[in-house]
Amino acid sequence: MTWDEEYATVYEQWSAHMTADVPFYVSLAGEANGPIVELAVGNGRVAIPVASATRRSVIGIDTSPEMLAQARERAAAAGVDLDLRLGDMRDLVLEEPASLIYCPFRALLHLPTWADRRRTFDRVAASLEPGGRFAWNAFIFDHRIASSLDGQRQEAPVPHTMTYASGDNRIDITLDSGAMSSLWWATRNEWLGLVEVAGLEVEALYGDFDRTPLNDDSGEYVFVARR
Repeated sequence: MTWDEEYATVYEQWSAHMTADVPFYVSLAGEANGPIVELAVGNGRVAIPVASATRRSVIGIDTSPEMLAQARERAAAAGVDLDLRLGDMRDLVLEEPASLIYCPFRALLHLPTWADRRRTFDRVAASLEPGGRFAWNAFIFDHRIASSLDGQRQEAPVPHTMTYASGDNRIDITLDSGAMSSLWWATRNEWLGLVEVAGLEVEALYGDFDRTPLNDDSGEYVFVARR
């Protein structure tokens, strides 16, 4: 996983624009009859609304101690119960099978290799109850966006520069401070291959959080798979 802890200090600003995903994941959680797990829980941006809406505890897993500390503080302020755990999604182990596991805000793209994602999907499949769901979202690579952003300093949501390494399907995001995080994009067929080898089935594939079917103009993969 590539994540510089300094990103935690600006995460709230960094993620402020991402709001459409919250009602989507809340809706899925409302249909879950068993344990709910969020991978890469961050500061609880999604898990807290999920816990509030379902009035149930949400297990939140993250590799960042600072992000978990923020989530703990925010959950206490909101009066909801999060079971926060320091851990790597590639090593997911649960005490009992989950009804829903979800991974928002493109966090699966922090996994650098197909093998890392394969391992994660295998662990997710093993951690779901029969009929349980795995949901996640990831951006669709667009060469036009890449060419306009590559190497260009951006002021919003916080000052940063994005550099594209096409041969590695990688984007390096560097804050002005020098802190860096990387993302590795994937195609639809790569995601579908991961679903298949993990023994899951695609329940739905949307092009946005309003559940619009995926089409040539979509900018986001929004997957729901089922064991």
